[in-house]
Amino acid sequence: MKMKISWQYEFKGRKTAFESDWLNKEHVLPIIEDLTKTGRMKSTTITDELLNEWTVKEFIKLNKKLDDEPGEVEVYFDGGFDRQTQTAGIGVVVFYKQNGDNWRYRVNERLVQLESNNEAEYAALYKAVELLETIGVKQVPVTFTGDSQVVLKQLSGEWPCFDEGLNKWLDRIENKVEKLGITPLYKPVDRRQNKEADKLANQALQEIFVHSHSVIS
Repeated sequence: MKMKISWQYEFKGRKTAFESDWLNKEHVLPIIEDLTKTGRMKSTTITDELLNEWTVKEFIKLNKKLDDEPGEVEVYFDGGFDRQTQTAGIGVVVFYKQNGDNWRYRVNERLVQLESNNEAEYAALYKAVELLETIGVKQVPVTFTGDSQVVLKQLSGEWPCFDEGLNKWLDRIENKVEKLGITPLYKPVDRRQNKEADKLANQALQEIFVHSHSVIS
Protein backbone atom coordinates (compact mmCIF):
# COMPACT_ATOMS: atom_id res chain seq x y z
CA MET A 1 0.00 0.00 0.00
CA LYS A 2 1.25 3.48 -0.87
CA MET A 3 1.56 6.21 1.76
CA LYS A 4 1.97 9.98 1.87
CA ILE A 5 3.70 12.02 4.57
CA SER A 6 2.36 15.47 5.48
CA TRP A 7 4.15 17.71 7.96
CA GLN A 8 4.73 21.24 9.20
CA TYR A 9 8.28 22.51 8.79
CA GLU A 10 9.25 25.18 11.30
CA PHE A 11 12.26 27.47 10.81
CA LYS A 12 13.00 30.72 12.65
CA GLY A 13 9.40 30.96 13.85
CA ARG A 14 7.95 30.45 10.38
CA LYS A 15 5.87 27.38 9.49
CA THR A 16 5.43 25.83 6.05
CA ALA A 17 3.34 22.77 5.08
CA PHE A 18 4.89 19.99 3.00
CA GLU A 19 3.51 16.79 1.49
CA SER A 20 5.47 13.93 -0.06
CA ASP A 21 4.70 11.97 -3.20
CA TRP A 22 3.16 8.51 -2.79
CA LEU A 23 5.72 6.19 -1.19
CA ASN A 24 6.08 2.48 -0.53
CA LYS A 25 5.26 1.98 3.14
CA GLU A 26 8.77 0.67 3.94
CA HIS A 27 10.22 4.07 2.99
CA VAL A 28 7.97 6.09 5.30
CA LEU A 29 9.70 5.62 8.66
CA PRO A 30 13.28 6.06 7.36
CA ILE A 31 12.28 9.35 5.71
CA ILE A 32 10.52 10.56 8.87
CA GLU A 33 13.53 9.58 10.96
CA ASP A 34 15.85 11.52 8.65
CA LEU A 35 13.66 14.64 8.61
CA THR A 36 13.17 14.49 12.38
CA LYS A 37 16.94 14.89 12.86
CA THR A 38 16.62 18.48 11.65
CA GLY A 39 14.49 19.27 14.70
CA ARG A 40 12.13 21.26 12.49
CA MET A 41 9.62 18.60 11.46
CA LYS A 42 6.32 19.18 13.30
CA SER A 43 2.75 17.81 13.25
CA THR A 44 3.46 14.78 11.06
CA THR A 45 0.58 12.80 9.50
CA ILE A 46 0.73 9.64 7.36
CA THR A 47 -2.10 9.00 4.86
CA ASP A 48 -2.75 5.82 2.85
CA GLU A 49 -4.45 5.34 -0.53
CA LEU A 50 -7.81 4.86 1.19
CA LEU A 51 -7.34 8.27 2.87
CA ASN A 52 -6.91 6.82 6.37
CA GLU A 53 -4.66 8.99 8.55
CA TRP A 54 -2.26 8.18 11.41
CA THR A 55 0.20 9.88 13.71
CA VAL A 56 3.77 8.57 13.65
CA LYS A 57 3.18 6.48 16.80
CA GLU A 58 0.01 4.99 15.33
CA PHE A 59 1.80 4.24 12.06
CA ILE A 60 4.64 2.38 13.81
CA LYS A 61 2.06 -0.02 15.26
CA LEU A 62 0.21 -0.22 11.95
CA ASN A 63 3.43 -0.90 10.03
CA LYS A 64 4.09 -4.09 11.97
CA LYS A 65 0.52 -5.27 11.32
CA LEU A 66 0.80 -4.45 7.61
CA ASP A 67 4.04 -6.44 7.34
CA ASP A 68 2.18 -9.53 8.56
CA GLU A 69 -0.61 -9.12 6.00
CA PRO A 70 -0.55 -9.26 2.18
CA GLY A 71 -0.14 -5.85 0.57
CA GLU A 72 0.82 -4.08 -2.69
CA VAL A 73 -1.38 -6.58 -4.53
CA GLU A 74 -1.57 -6.73 -8.32
CA VAL A 75 -3.59 -9.33 -10.22
CA TYR A 76 -3.14 -10.36 -13.86
CA PHE A 77 -5.90 -12.48 -15.39
CA ASP A 78 -6.88 -13.88 -18.78
CA GLY A 79 -9.44 -16.24 -20.26
CA GLY A 80 -9.61 -18.04 -23.58
CA PHE A 81 -12.42 -19.96 -25.24
CA ASP A 82 -12.15 -22.75 -27.84
CA ARG A 83 -15.36 -22.81 -29.89
CA GLN A 84 -14.60 -26.22 -31.42
CA THR A 85 -14.32 -28.03 -28.09
CA GLN A 86 -16.58 -25.59 -26.16
CA THR A 87 -13.98 -25.40 -23.40
CA ALA A 88 -12.35 -22.46 -21.68
CA GLY A 89 -8.93 -21.90 -20.20
CA ILE A 90 -8.28 -19.35 -17.48
CA GLY A 91 -5.01 -18.04 -16.09
CA VAL A 92 -4.32 -15.94 -13.00
CA VAL A 93 -1.13 -14.42 -11.60
CA VAL A 94 -1.15 -12.59 -8.25
CA PHE A 95 1.82 -10.54 -7.07
CA TYR A 96 1.97 -9.28 -3.49
CA LYS A 97 4.28 -8.45 -0.59
CA GLN A 98 4.20 -10.01 2.88
CA ASN A 99 6.74 -9.92 5.73
CA GLY A 100 9.27 -8.23 3.47
CA ASP A 101 9.05 -10.92 0.76
CA ASN A 102 7.73 -10.66 -2.80
CA TRP A 103 5.27 -13.44 -3.61
CA ARG A 104 3.80 -14.77 -6.86
CA TYR A 105 0.77 -17.07 -7.06
CA ARG A 106 0.09 -18.68 -10.48
CA VAL A 107 -2.94 -20.82 -11.26
CA ASN A 108 -4.76 -22.02 -14.36
CA GLU A 109 -7.84 -24.15 -14.95
CA ARG A 110 -9.76 -25.72 -17.84
CA LEU A 111 -13.51 -25.11 -17.63
CA VAL A 112 -16.57 -26.44 -19.41
CA GLN A 113 -20.12 -25.09 -19.62
CA LEU A 114 -18.99 -21.58 -20.54
CA GLU A 115 -20.31 -19.93 -23.68
CA SER A 116 -17.89 -17.24 -24.82
CA ASN A 117 -14.48 -15.64 -24.47
CA ASN A 118 -15.98 -12.83 -22.39
CA GLU A 119 -17.43 -15.36 -19.96
CA ALA A 120 -14.00 -17.02 -19.71
CA GLU A 121 -12.51 -13.61 -18.83
CA TYR A 122 -15.11 -13.14 -16.08
CA ALA A 123 -14.45 -16.65 -14.78
CA ALA A 124 -10.72 -15.90 -14.66
CA LEU A 125 -11.31 -12.73 -12.66
CA TYR A 126 -13.62 -14.53 -10.26
CA LYS A 127 -10.92 -17.17 -9.74
CA ALA A 128 -8.46 -14.37 -9.03
CA VAL A 129 -10.68 -12.94 -6.28
CA GLU A 130 -11.00 -16.44 -4.78
CA LEU A 131 -7.20 -16.63 -4.67
CA LEU A 132 -7.05 -13.27 -2.90
CA GLU A 133 -9.40 -14.65 -0.25
CA THR A 134 -7.19 -17.74 0.13
CA ILE A 135 -4.07 -15.58 0.57
CA GLY A 136 -5.82 -13.42 3.15
CA VAL A 137 -6.02 -10.18 1.17
CA LYS A 138 -8.51 -7.77 2.74
CA GLN A 139 -9.12 -4.07 3.33
CA VAL A 140 -6.46 -2.99 0.80
CA PRO A 141 -6.37 -1.56 -2.73
CA VAL A 142 -5.89 -4.20 -5.46
CA THR A 143 -5.04 -3.58 -9.12
CA PHE A 144 -6.76 -5.98 -11.52
CA THR A 145 -4.89 -6.03 -14.83
CA GLY A 146 -6.21 -7.69 -17.98
CA ASP A 147 -6.48 -7.33 -21.75
CA SER A 148 -10.30 -7.53 -21.92
CA GLN A 149 -11.56 -3.96 -22.31
CA VAL A 150 -15.15 -5.22 -22.17
CA VAL A 151 -14.86 -6.98 -18.80
CA LEU A 152 -12.78 -4.28 -17.11
CA LYS A 153 -14.93 -1.38 -18.29
CA GLN A 154 -18.12 -3.22 -17.33
CA LEU A 155 -16.74 -3.89 -13.85
CA SER A 156 -15.63 -0.28 -13.45
CA GLY A 157 -19.12 0.86 -14.47
CA GLU A 158 -17.93 2.69 -17.61
CA TRP A 159 -19.81 0.32 -19.92
CA PRO A 160 -23.21 -1.30 -19.32
CA CYS A 161 -23.62 -5.09 -19.35
CA PHE A 162 -26.80 -6.34 -21.02
CA ASP A 163 -25.94 -10.05 -21.06
CA GLU A 164 -27.77 -11.89 -18.25
CA GLY A 165 -25.10 -14.56 -17.92
CA LEU A 166 -22.26 -12.07 -17.71
CA ASN A 167 -24.23 -9.97 -15.23
CA LYS A 168 -24.32 -12.96 -12.89
CA TRP A 169 -20.52 -13.19 -13.01
CA LEU A 170 -20.25 -9.44 -12.48
CA ASP A 171 -22.48 -9.62 -9.40
CA ARG A 172 -20.51 -12.56 -7.96
CA ILE A 173 -17.23 -10.71 -8.39
CA GLU A 174 -18.53 -7.45 -6.93
CA ASN A 175 -20.07 -9.23 -3.93
CA LYS A 176 -16.83 -11.03 -3.09
CA VAL A 177 -14.73 -7.88 -3.59
CA GLU A 178 -17.06 -6.04 -1.22
CA LYS A 179 -16.92 -8.89 1.31
CA LEU A 180 -13.11 -8.70 1.38
CA GLY A 181 -13.17 -4.91 1.70
CA ILE A 182 -10.98 -4.59 -1.40
CA THR A 183 -10.77 -1.27 -3.23
CA PRO A 184 -10.41 -2.36 -6.89
CA LEU A 185 -8.52 -0.54 -9.61
CA TYR A 186 -9.22 -1.99 -13.06
CA LYS A 187 -6.28 -1.59 -15.46
CA PRO A 188 -6.71 -2.51 -19.16
CA VAL A 189 -3.50 -3.43 -20.99
CA ASP A 190 -2.67 -5.00 -24.36
CA ARG A 191 -1.99 -8.73 -24.64
CA ARG A 192 1.78 -8.24 -24.67
CA GLN A 193 1.61 -6.78 -21.15
CA ASN A 194 -0.53 -9.69 -20.00
CA LYS A 195 1.54 -12.49 -21.48
CA GLU A 196 2.00 -14.54 -18.29
CA ALA A 197 -1.74 -14.88 -17.62
CA ASP A 198 -2.35 -15.39 -21.35
CA LYS A 199 0.18 -18.25 -21.43
CA LEU A 200 -1.46 -19.88 -18.42
CA ALA A 201 -4.91 -19.71 -20.06
CA ASN A 202 -3.57 -21.28 -23.26
CA GLN A 203 -1.77 -23.99 -21.30
CA ALA A 204 -5.03 -24.87 -19.56
CA LEU A 205 -6.70 -25.37 -22.95
CA GLN A 206 -3.85 -27.78 -23.77
CA GLU A 207 -4.42 -29.52 -20.40
CA ILE A 208 -1.07 -28.32 -19.05
CA PHE A 209 -1.89 -27.28 -15.51
CA VAL A 210 0.04 -24.93 -13.23
CA HIS A 211 -0.37 -24.26 -9.51
CA SER A 212 2.60 -22.39 -8.06
CA HIS A 213 2.87 -20.20 -4.96
CA SER A 214 6.37 -19.03 -4.09
CA VAL A 215 8.68 -16.20 -3.05
CA ILE A 216 10.38 -14.45 -5.97
CA SER A 217 13.48 -12.28 -6.04
